[in-house]
Amino acid sequence: LHAEICQALADPIRILLLYQLSDRPQSVGELGDRLEINQPTVSRHLKVLRERGMVNTERHGTTVMYSLADQRVIEALDLMRGVMTDNLDRKRAMMDMLIAAEQH
Repeated sequence: LHAEICQALADPIRILLLYQLSDRPQSVGELGDRLEINQPTVSRHLKVLRERGMVNTERHGTTVMYSLADQRVIEALDLMRGVMTDNLDRKRAMMDMLIAAEQH
């Protein structure tokens, strides 16, 4: 299950969709317009997220609204973003030290 969730998060479009849905429920059309992605692509990615239990659907007439199934997904994404930022900061500091050492 862990690997399936991580696989769903491995695509940047799916991450963007999750962040968009953290604001409010939206239709495929709304998501496509906001992210400037065509509807078939949005639908394909939402299917993956739905299969992994990360988004919910609710039908309103002919429109299907998608919503975030669990806000903790956004918290986990934010936590991972923090880890990556710290990692990049450490690498940048190491590069700065190497450049300074070469200049002396």
